[in-house]
Amino acid sequence: MLKLLKKLLFDTQLQRKKTFLKSLSLFKDLRDRELGQLAQTLHSRTYHAGETLFLEGDIGRALFILESGKVELSRRDASGKTRPLFTVEPGGFFGEMALLEQLPRNASAAAAERSQVYLLYRSKLDVLLHYHPRIAASIMSHLAQLLSARLRKLPEAALKDG
Repeated sequence: MLKLLKKLLFDTQLQRKKTFLKSLSLFKDLRDRELGQLAQTLHSRTYHAGETLFLEGDIGRALFILESGKVELSRRDASGKTRPLFTVEPGGFFGEMALLEQLPRNASAAAAERSQVYLLYRSKLDVLLHYHPRIAASIMSHLAQLLSARLRKLPEAALKDG
């Protein structure tokens, strides 16, 4: 009986996670089974208000996907003063460069309120690449599109500042 209860509870949690992931553009091309495989690789973590997710300069090892709550991203300026960059809302993700290269983070992240986050570690993406290449390729393709769109907007922003 206990085994059945655990299975039903896990299935409910897995379904909730899959439904959430399916709503994100990053995973829009994944099939139901692939979403299930991805959901099982994600690490779930709750952060309390004011808790640090990572600091500027930390080596990036994971992409963060915000299910609920709010996360503030900030960066130190030339004088060392911390400046807010933007607030991540539910459904947003950040730290995606960690999936491409393990370099120091260029910003800090802290929970503005109690926040539920899923982490996709680079090591887990490598496993997906080996055993489920379609999933990993889809994620990497969407990240490339995102980064390309950001780069295209960069000159516009630079011209407006000048």
